[in-house]
Amino acid sequence: MALKFYFDLMSQPSRAVYMFLKLNSIPFEAKPVALRKGEHHAEDFAKINPFKLVPVIDDNGFVLTESVAIMKYLAVKYNVADHWYPRSDLQLQARVDEYMNWQHFNTRLNAAMLFQNLFIIPQATGKPISWGKVENFRKGCSKVIHDLEKYYLKSQPFLCGADISMADLLGVCEWMQLYGVHEDRLFMASPLVSAWMDRVKSKTQPVFDEAHKFTYRVREVYKPQTEPPEAKL
Repeated sequence: MALKFYFDLMSQPSRAVYMFLKLNSIPFEAKPVALRKGEHHAEDFAKINPFKLVPVIDDNGFVLTESVAIMKYLAVKYNVADHWYPRSDLQLQARVDEYMNWQHFNTRLNAAMLFQNLFIIPQATGKPISWGKVENFRKGCSKVIHDLEKYYLKSQPFLCGADISMADLLGVCEWMQLYGVHEDRLFMASPLVSAWMDRVKSKTQPVFDEAHKFTYRVREVYKPQTEPPEAKL
């Protein structure tokens, strides 16, 4: 029975898992879940994932609901190339785990919430942008970029070493959210971070563009709003 993969390519972790599956030629049955239509709240999907989030895999009845756990499980089960999640080098594996644990409240939190406050929340509620929150998450993103420069990318081409890993997929998918809402100047201001993103894109094409087709579409239709002067006071 084929691995079932529930996802929406508007979701950053969904894109990371999608790319991992495609890049490693892991066969799967695609189960799209349209978040914009609220399909993740449907009763049938809630039976699969009570948290009502994507991505999710169902491997012949074994269900996993968290992106990091999903990729680690797939890496071991399908014995993917060692650079994705090193099994031959315990310390290098620990470096990948280090980033994947760190990113939840750093890269993911700040990039996701900046995107949501500029695009998702105003669209869903009809309320104006909360510029105070936007500025807070911009500052958070800037701090994360500083941390990437000073720690993760200080002396190596990828987040966890000399070659690409699943950590890079998770990281690049988060920063691409900012590209969608024209906030990519935040990471483009860093030569180290922008060069790293270019390396990841180059190593993962054409899957990268396939996974980000909706992100590119958001950038085309999203019209950046000008922050009112009073919001800066």
